[in-house]
Amino acid sequence: MPEYVASVGMEVHAELMTRSKMFCRCPVAFGGEPNTRVCPVCLGMPGTLPVPNRRAIEMVLRTALALDCTIAMRSVFHRKNYFYPDLPKGYQVSQYGETNPLGYAGKLEIPASGGGYKRVGIRRVHLEEDTGKLMHLPAGGSGVDFNRAGVPLMEIVTDFPPDITTPDEAKEYLAQLRQILVYLEVCDGKMEEGSMRCEPNISIRPEGSETYGTKTELKNLNSFRSVQLGVQFEVRRQTAVLDHGQRVVQETRGWDENREASFPMRVKEAENDYRYFPDPDLVPMVFDEAYLESLRATLPELPLAKSRRYQEVMGLSAYDAGLLVADRDWAAYFESAVELGGDAKTVCNWMNGDYARYLNESGNTVGSGNVQPKQLVELTKLIEDGTISGKIAKDVFAEMFRTGHDPRTIVQSKGATQISDAGAIGEIVARVVGANPDVVAKYKSGQTSVAGFLIGRVMAESKGRANPQLVRDLVAKALDE
Repeated sequence: MPEYVASVGMEVHAELMTRSKMFCRCPVAFGGEPNTRVCPVCLGMPGTLPVPNRRAIEMVLRTALALDCTIAMRSVFHRKNYFYPDLPKGYQVSQYGETNPLGYAGKLEIPASGGGYKRVGIRRVHLEEDTGKLMHLPAGGSGVDFNRAGVPLMEIVTDFPPDITTPDEAKEYLAQLRQILVYLEVCDGKMEEGSMRCEPNISIRPEGSETYGTKTELKNLNSFRSVQLGVQFEVRRQTAVLDHGQRVVQETRGWDENREASFPMRVKEAENDYRYFPDPDLVPMVFDEAYLESLRATLPELPLAKSRRYQEVMGLSAYDAGLLVADRDWAAYFESAVELGGDAKTVCNWMNGDYARYLNESGNTVGSGNVQPKQLVELTKLIEDGTISGKIAKDVFAEMFRTGHDPRTIVQSKGATQISDAGAIGEIVARVVGANPDVVAKYKSGQTSVAGFLIGRVMAESKGRANPQLVRDLVAKALDE
């Protein structure tokens, strides 16, 4: 049996975070009573005229700039014609062509499995309107909710031939793209709510062949896991089809999350089936360099660039840097703490350790937490100057998280300062050593590891306040006498 190489093209639809729909003033929101956020325009009533949403256009342009696309200085909307119950006008306003979409010929870098980074080409970034939503009614039959119809939708399509060849790369591409869209504040990235949906196009070909195989499209996957498993399943399914001497059919397939398997939905349409033509009701969009520069100036540092900086400049590991940049607010908290004088590695350890655990357990976010960056930095300084030990610091942090009080205030109120007086610690060491002659005997017979028991007893008697290094030194000195 021949070995096969997979090729995965990615089509991602992202609902834009505008307050109103693409061509009317109806509000945009998730959920709600069906068909309550509609008007004659988004319902496609005869005689209505669309008016483009300027904010949506800006969001797509900013995304295209962030993905290093060429911007179409003159771009038009097209009508994509097909008949389906969730499409009230009988066509969808979209964009067509190689150089007509608002952005084209871009790229996105993703971490490569063997280290380094891999470039994934972006074919186009274009703006369109969303469709309605078919619903199965409790009493039987189906209905259509048009609340979503006309919501501004950005489509991002990877290049052909595809650069993505594995399920893991498909998942990583989607994760990186989602982070960028959230950082740009153009999409909330809530895949579970359908505001970001992915449609992988998968094909396989014999290894060494230059001819690409017939592709199938998986429709509307809404999680990283579904994308990874969906690509894996399609590669296995298509391999089995070809190994049995059959041919892969170009079709659109659904994804059954419970069975972790795809199923046929309909034969895949070709582009000419949609009969694209320029929308006569919408004038062309024309931009100049000054306007694009004003948008470029609003772009934040993007997640991958931020992660690289954390590793190369601050000395963080790729893992820790990845955790920090995974959430925009989490990264902003980290940067604030470092700007206030916190050591990058120390702050990172506290954030990705105790702070992340407490937030997860409480269900809070960093934005609603009690611990401010200045307070975390102050806590690390108390450890650094020997005022408190690392063990005490953990208890202090728990109190900070619960009450929001400053660490120095907590330390003073609890009398939790570290004991660094050799005389006071020496008295505790003498008592502990004198009370454990059997342990001392084991140490002197060569079982030096038992010293840890005595160190632990001294720390316990001091209620964790004794200077750990001083305790180790004094215990060693007492045992060696």
